[in-house]
Amino acid sequence: MQRVESGRVQSQRPLSINPQLSTRTAMPAFPLLGTGAAISDPHRTTTMLAVSDDASPPNTLVVDCGGDVLQRLQACGLSIAPVDGLLVTHAHMDHVSGFPLFMEKIWLDGRERPIPVCGIEPALAQARRTWDAFTPVHEGWEGLPPIDWREVEHERGARMWTPAPWTVTAAPVDHGDTPNVGLRFEHADADHVLAYSCDTAPTSSVVRLAQDADVLVHEANGGETDNHSTAAGAAEVAAEADVDRLLLVHLPPGDKSERLREARSIFPHTDLGGELGTYSFAA
Repeated sequence: MQRVESGRVQSQRPLSINPQLSTRTAMPAFPLLGTGAAISDPHRTTTMLAVSDDASPPNTLVVDCGGDVLQRLQACGLSIAPVDGLLVTHAHMDHVSGFPLFMEKIWLDGRERPIPVCGIEPALAQARRTWDAFTPVHEGWEGLPPIDWREVEHERGARMWTPAPWTVTAAPVDHGDTPNVGLRFEHADADHVLAYSCDTAPTSSVVRLAQDADVLVHEANGGETDNHSTAAGAAEVAAEADVDRLLLVHLPPGDKSERLREARSIFPHTDLGGELGTYSFAA
């Protein structure tokens, strides 16, 4: 394998925001790198997202890594080079199993500075175990970027990320026996808020986390009793939190038109998250 020399990373086309979603190009944006459940439709991979802005280089954070993060970033017009940190919500395979591949690719891409990896203890422990399983492969790689493990308390109001321009606040959600967190993203230069929760049953914790957010990205994978949310359940959370827009992700396979109708009957400003779609923070 050959690494790209530092400073000679192949350029990517600039972040493109769909004009139907925003007319303000300065607005921070979030590409949906994946919108599927562990098993989903052929065109959907596991749920991952990024947040980014139009700085040069962009200030970019990636949330979860259940697949090929680099390929998904490239498909959204972003490079892996300026990624400032990786946030891991919980320990399930469809959210953390791609971590060794992520590390390999940032190394091959020429990264030398440490990569912050942030999350609650169970999520970080699983990422470590996944990475350590490949120690016989990567222990001889020269110049591998150090991993800056940053553990976050599993409590309401925990700060997942504070370096400017992003502030990311975490809160526990309800995923049964698996500790998990939802996230609230705020950008120093924009008066808009994104809230995100992947695997969770409807819970007041997400209502508080998402209160008055411009956009809520919420899972809609499950039934009534399986530690996931239905589309209607996600819509009830959005309505109670008084958000402006709801995007459904972590989607199961099959036709989702009836689920979407049910959700819109509760919260009209609901859409299915578009695979590889880039959305503005402004609803």
